[in-house]
Amino acid sequence: MVVDTQQVSQYMVSLGQRARTASRVIAKASTWTKNAALLAIADALEGAAAELVAANELDLAAGRDNGLDAAMLDRLAVTPKGIAGMIEGLRQVARLPDPIGAIRDMRFLPSGIQVGRMRVPLGVIGIIYESRPNVTVEAASLCLKSGNACILRGGSESIHSNRAIAACVRRGLEAAGLPAEVVQVVETTDRAAVGALITMPEYVDVIIPRGGKGLIERISRDARVPVIKHLDGICHVYVDDRADLAKAEAICFNAKTHRYGVCNAMETLLVHRDIAERFLPRMAERYAEKQVELRGCIETCRILPGAIAAGEEDWSTEYLAAILAIRVVDDMDAAIEHINRYSSQHTDAMVSEDYTRARRFIAEVDSSSVMINASTRFADGFEYGLGAEIGISTDKIHARGPVGLEGLTSEKYIVFGDGHVRQ
Repeated sequence: MVVDTQQVSQYMVSLGQRARTASRVIAKASTWTKNAALLAIADALEGAAAELVAANELDLAAGRDNGLDAAMLDRLAVTPKGIAGMIEGLRQVARLPDPIGAIRDMRFLPSGIQVGRMRVPLGVIGIIYESRPNVTVEAASLCLKSGNACILRGGSESIHSNRAIAACVRRGLEAAGLPAEVVQVVETTDRAAVGALITMPEYVDVIIPRGGKGLIERISRDARVPVIKHLDGICHVYVDDRADLAKAEAICFNAKTHRYGVCNAMETLLVHRDIAERFLPRMAERYAEKQVELRGCIETCRILPGAIAAGEEDWSTEYLAAILAIRVVDDMDAAIEHINRYSSQHTDAMVSEDYTRARRFIAEVDSSSVMINASTRFADGFEYGLGAEIGISTDKIHARGPVGLEGLTSEKYIVFGDGHVRQ
């Protein structure tokens, strides 16, 4: 048992050393071997479903005792349906093309050498996350298929669930003849483990945090390792005056109420002035079914007397709860201006039947996912056909949007010659 900071540091260095060694093994593993491991992990999860639910119940009970709110408990829960989703994600990743070793842009240069680029793993990836035990499976599967070793540090609230999942992952790796150290779950819940993990550039090549804003801000500030991240999920849906209102109603209801405690839930609804009188009362009735609190601009409050007056902070708040900010805007230009000012550049959507306006919206909204006539809840690696995601990046360097296999790789130049020397 790790009991003090020095022991935590030694423990994390040991994990890092083993991960670095394992990274060299998985980097050269064949596609067949990696897929065999993924399928064996899926089988192990299927066979241990009852144990996973039982372990998760320990975490849920502790969470309830510690006063975790409903949104956090929702993120923490592992259900039979959730386990089935993990298994399907693993099998989907196994079916995806292996990016490692792919060569592109080979060309002869005037000197006679041939130059191209080959896709390669990043090496060792550290993932720090809160609550959701399914991240353990998603992270393991994507790192494995992309030829990376990983060190996974889940939240203390999900320690029993993560240990149970990690046991299944180890069984799958061993069944495929790969070292168990390809995927390592941090066993200690001591917070010093995070500080150690993000300051080991000799062993860790990139850090991916998944959690609350405070966690991600701390990691971005203190890390000595490159970080792939997003801070907030302040997502918008703009309903244009040329929208099909039946579509808009379904999209806006789903984007807000499908799940509250997720980063791709809509937090602000923007509605064109010319349809606000018709559209907002319909939406208010739907949101009332789910007890969603509405906070609106002056015009919204005039149309919906039950709405609470929104303050400036409401436009820049990620609620992660049954609360929605609503603003009536004059036109699409005003909507785009609002989004580019307040959006966290995660996911923003427009509902409109006007193709020209839709093209403008896509071009001018500066977010990692921009959607037309679809719920923001689709901003997810599984829904994008990536098999799963290791996180969502709102950065503009390397990976952006849901980070799947390709986002966990880099490229190196390769050169072929035939005795060529530089003149």
